[in-house]
Amino acid sequence: MRIFLTGATGYIGAAVLDALVRAGHDVTALVRDPEKAERVASRGGHPVLGNLADPESFRGSAEAQDGYVHAALDASSRGPDIERIALDVVLAAARRPRTAGSAAPVARFVIYTSGMWVLGRTTEPAAEDSPLNPVPWVAWRAELEQLVIGSSTDRLRSVVVRPGIVYGGREGIVSDLLKNAANGLVRVVGDGSNHWPLVYDRDLADLYVRLAAREDAAGVYHANDEGDERVNDIVSAIAPYLAVRPDVRHVPIEEARSKMGPYADALALDQVVRSPRARALGWVPSLHSVAGNAARLLDEWRASRN
Repeated sequence: MRIFLTGATGYIGAAVLDALVRAGHDVTALVRDPEKAERVASRGGHPVLGNLADPESFRGSAEAQDGYVHAALDASSRGPDIERIALDVVLAAARRPRTAGSAAPVARFVIYTSGMWVLGRTTEPAAEDSPLNPVPWVAWRAELEQLVIGSSTDRLRSVVVRPGIVYGGREGIVSDLLKNAANGLVRVVGDGSNHWPLVYDRDLADLYVRLAAREDAAGVYHANDEGDERVNDIVSAIAPYLAVRPDVRHVPIEEARSKMGPYADALALDQVVRSPRARALGWVPSLHSVAGNAARLLDEWRASRN
């Protein structure tokens, strides 16, 4: 299939690009500069220079694709508005007829990347149909999820993927833990007894490939390894594989908020999450634990720096 991908040089998007190319799909990837275009081309994608905030820079490239994967994340203060602009363009392209006079939309699917933090704190294991109670850091995502799901028709599959905290390679929250531990000091927001829903980057990318291929896949899908790991357990598991055991400082939430803003509350969330709809597709994570794979993940992180 011909697939239009945003965020192809980001943490999640890069893994998705690799997985889609391996699966034989023709991927057109939106990138912001020539250096990123070279990176995408070297991995088998077809780069297109543009910017999410400028719809005209990629509107033409988004036309006549078989599917769309939105994995980009703009971290600026305008991020939510830019996300909405980009999704409006993608959804319009997905619904547009392939040929003049045709009543059939061109696209088979649209996949939007959200995240587990829209669930808020979960007192019981939360599945895809659990109510949303997003922390302020990602409150805007709930509306965009509904925008995407509401675009579904009998000919266009609309999908929302909610990844857990992604691990693997050199980027992301878990890799930051590895880096900080290697540097001798780990700061944990709160007391560290909270659970993080987690997912290995390659396992997450495999779910996207499955969702692209399955004609019956639509709606919300969680992606996590269901390891139910506490932050303290992850940090403790890393320490034995370092030359010097790192110091661990637990930062009170009030202090963390003063320095990090609402992001602190997201890191301190206690979440136990299940992914029954993803598993019903045959998706089975290859890794089920960060703590149980600490040595491997440290090796990956070290290799990625080179």
